Amino acid sequence: MARERRRRAPEGPRPHERGPRGAAAAAGAGARKSPRARGAAAAWARGAAVAALGLACGLLAARWGLSSFASSGATRPHPAARALPANSSSAAAAPGLFWGSYRPHVYFGMKTRSPRAPVAGLMWLRPSEAEVRLRHTCEQSDGLARYGWLLHDGLRFGAQEIRDAGLSLQTEFVKRPGGRHGGDWSWRVTARPERMAGAPPAFISLLFYVATDGQGTLQPLVAEKNRMASLTGTTEELGDFTITFQQPTNEAGTTPLYASYNYLQAKAEGLHRLSDVVKASLSPRFVYAPPGAPKRRYFGVDTYRGPPEGTEPRSQLLVHQVTMAVPCRLEVLFESSSVADRAGRLAGEVLAQELARHRGAFEERFERTFGLARKGFSAQEQDFAKAAFSNMLGGMGYFYGHSLVQSPQSDRPQPSPEGPLFTAVPSRSFFPRGFLWDEGFHQLLLSRWDPALAREVLAHWFDLMNAEGWIPREQILGEEARSKVPAEFVVQHSSAGNPPTFFLVLQQLLAQGAADGPYLRRLYPRLQSWYDWYNRTQAGPVPYTFRWRGRDQDTQMFLNPKTLTSGLDDYPRASHPSPDERHLDLRCWMALASSVMAKVAVQLGEPAGDYQHMAEALADNQLLEQHHWAGALGTFADYGNHTQAVLLERERLQPPPPGQPLPTPRLLRVVRKPPRLQFVGGALGYVSLFPLLLQLLQPESPRLGALLAHMRSEKQLWTPFGLRSLARSSPLYLKHNTEHDPPYWRGPIWININYLAVRALHHYSRLAGPFQEAAAALYQELRTSLIGNVFRQYQESGYLWEQYHDGTGKGQGCYPFTGWSALVLLMMAEEY
Repeated sequence: MARERRRRAPEGPRPHERGPRGAAAAAGAGARKSPRARGAAAAWARGAAVAALGLACGLLAARWGLSSFASSGATRPHPAARALPANSSSAAAAPGLFWGSYRPHVYFGMKTRSPRAPVAGLMWLRPSEAEVRLRHTCEQSDGLARYGWLLHDGLRFGAQEIRDAGLSLQTEFVKRPGGRHGGDWSWRVTARPERMAGAPPAFISLLFYVATDGQGTLQPLVAEKNRMASLTGTTEELGDFTITFQQPTNEAGTTPLYASYNYLQAKAEGLHRLSDVVKASLSPRFVYAPPGAPKRRYFGVDTYRGPPEGTEPRSQLLVHQVTMAVPCRLEVLFESSSVADRAGRLAGEVLAQELARHRGAFEERFERTFGLARKGFSAQEQDFAKAAFSNMLGGMGYFYGHSLVQSPQSDRPQPSPEGPLFTAVPSRSFFPRGFLWDEGFHQLLLSRWDPALAREVLAHWFDLMNAEGWIPREQILGEEARSKVPAEFVVQHSSAGNPPTFFLVLQQLLAQGAADGPYLRRLYPRLQSWYDWYNRTQAGPVPYTFRWRGRDQDTQMFLNPKTLTSGLDDYPRASHPSPDERHLDLRCWMALASSVMAKVAVQLGEPAGDYQHMAEALADNQLLEQHHWAGALGTFADYGNHTQAVLLERERLQPPPPGQPLPTPRLLRVVRKPPRLQFVGGALGYVSLFPLLLQLLQPESPRLGALLAHMRSEKQLWTPFGLRSLARSSPLYLKHNTEHDPPYWRGPIWININYLAVRALHHYSRLAGPFQEAAAALYQELRTSLIGNVFRQYQESGYLWEQYHDGTGKGQGCYPFTGWSALVLLMMAEEY
């Protein structure tokens, strides 16, 4: 599947690729002169500055005891002091953030920010006597018409809507501070029939559960036959607590409802097995018999016979099941024993008032932050924007565990030390875990709402750095996260990079004045190591060039071997991977990284010269053109061993011996013309735009005009819905990469790159130059098209999507994708 490409681990580099080549190995003189005063030939002399940078990186490695080639370095943590203080996520240090909806992979659930957190959650069952359709974890196969947060402030309040074929569920929570363990919280779940969306259910079963994760105890209080009225518990992080299950009422909360009750007390192998335990315990023998209504059988939790023999249960599980007619409302109250001065229970009218108060506060803060009403957006458009934002913020997860790391120097994968990660996720259904380059885009949005939150997220990521300065590009921490990933995709390769988008976030925080000295001081040693890692391991074949490691080496099966590490997966590169490649996008990312490193160093009073010289070199438009301007193609391009004369054909097989079955011929790549070292033709698209996207081109550069023309050409990148990822004129446009590998970055519209394009156009529209008016016009047109289409698709489908079809604008790929697709909000707010 195309979507699986984001999860697939790349191969490591060949041994001869691991030396300090390219930029880090260059030597020369004259780097301190103005970059615009020098020609490309003089720019080559700037190798001395890069050599100095390499020397500085070497001194840094010696200072911190780093070893680039020691096999243990891949799993050994970075020796610098952690960017986050010890216990920074604890209830004592951050009580407001201790509890939260930090389980993005379930439709509704909460946990604490602690290593072995107890969890609470909701499952539901629609009435059926024939089969069990248990809803719990977010699955595209469930076919829900819509689900997602409508409002979420990231701290104390959230309201979510779930629509499931004739049923509407509204899940709300609110927290109240107090005590020593993060305070109290309450849930309110309201179920309503939706007659326009299919046959509404006559009744429904809601299953509320609480489970431990390896430590702590839970004890049910059964008030009457099968009704668990409450439970008490204790864990190391929470102390003693009580959870109360209020009896159901009508939708207004004024009249009690008849209900049937079941409860389950069981043990599970772990939190990743909770759905399995509940399903295995269900029995159809129960009868729902409200007065004056027909009796109906339903599935209820009954008896669980225990985990398979030979497995060690580590989780206690209590389930409270309520079966009742719809519409209905239930409330669940968590109360910490350390709250001594509780001002009444957070239930009923008190809960309703608190929810209304927080809703109003969110609405006011949202408008103050993003100003959509002031810009004239309709109420529907504003609601859409709030949902896009709230889904990203409400999709934040807290994970704890280890990565499985494969080093080029080791024979088999090794576990890294366990650690925490607080991060947003791209998709609650398909990618409910951390992805490095996605997270940079996520925090561009969240940093506008809460800069402190963005700083903490970045620090969490940098604290997962190993001794070599490498951060795994995909974070699969803990059993729940690992249960959503096929085993073959779990291993992370320590030679594999990812676009360093955290520098975009740091650039933004610096511009906001939201990155103070103490924070940057804690982060700085790890920033240096990360920057050094890219210069040391991803350097290109000549000075000031860079090359992604980890391209697929199979030139027989793939039409164009993928470059998963670039984040652009199947975007066309040189047809034949080789050490001679020069990758334009990585060079531009490193220009951004160098510029931000220089600013951070200056702010801290640290030596900044080497970073400044590298930033100047990589921003030098003449040198950029020398390495990547393809005059014959009229655009910027990669360079490598390339031919466009490739295609996929069925192999011709010899007839098998008599009586033997005829084998299925494979679809294999055929090369009609040998490759040669040249600029990569037939690949006009997102990569070609990177000098513009990251704002490296001078406003008077004629190359800026050429890129603007490519962007606006309907035969190339322009569509009424946004910029397509690969030009229609490309021979690989919408082409499968293998028989079963459909196009991913070969035509569809991606919102993260379109956001960078809108941001860059806004930048150039404000700079005097021959293309200022063209950039301004294109900015308005592209921004309007993107906002209009993403909003329209949300209205029609109920979701934001991973990508959008370049011919129809329809959402496609996985959903809900409220990771970087939520950047549409920043376009609406014109926050760049």
